[in-house]
Amino acid sequence: MLYVVPTPIGNLGDMSPRAIEVLGSCDLILAEDTRNTGLLLKKFEIQAPMQSFHAHNEHKKVEQIIAELKEGKTISLVSDAGTPGISDPGYLLVNRCVENRIKVDCLPGPNAFVPALVESGFPTDSFVFEGFLPKKKGRTTKIKEILGEKRTVVFYESPHRVVKILEELKEQGGADREVSISRELSKKYGETIRGTVEELLEHFNVNEPRGEFVLVLKGVGRKHNI
Repeated sequence: MLYVVPTPIGNLGDMSPRAIEVLGSCDLILAEDTRNTGLLLKKFEIQAPMQSFHAHNEHKKVEQIIAELKEGKTISLVSDAGTPGISDPGYLLVNRCVENRIKVDCLPGPNAFVPALVESGFPTDSFVFEGFLPKKKGRTTKIKEILGEKRTVVFYESPHRVVKILEELKEQGGADREVSISRELSKKYGETIRGTVEELLEHFNVNEPRGEFVLVLKGVGRKHNI
């Protein structure tokens, strides 16, 4: 069977006992970056064999992995941080497992967008997760779409594009829209800042963006969950 195993997004204390047990007992660990995962395995004294499996080789390796699963091997899939398949490699392999009736067990565990959503203080009863927005083709259309969304919108952004997305939201008429931005969640210097797009644009024009970011945009006309 295939285990999908979430790993800490920063604080190693978030590694669950079950995740440690599963990784320690499987036949093979598929890692997005074997160097990063190697440090994690060393920390928890896990000695299972490891193999790279990432966005650039998953199409070449997926059938080989499926064949090994059919032979009866127990394989675990991890990404560099968080839950595989959430803006990280994982979908393709899970999809092929489902097609081949191979059991998949995704462990609950760390991810970045849920803590950021909850910490925003915006309505959580209904929301949209967009992952990373398109970098070029379709980007303006997507920005207009999320500005018109009534539900809370959550998406990821890299530090060197945070100012750019705020500028683009402002250009499309969203200067007064409330937004919450979380960075370095679970880490020592993690923080969440809140304000309008205009206010946070001013903040980052003074404070250099650093770390991994999650942006949460309040939906049109939303006040609370009730």
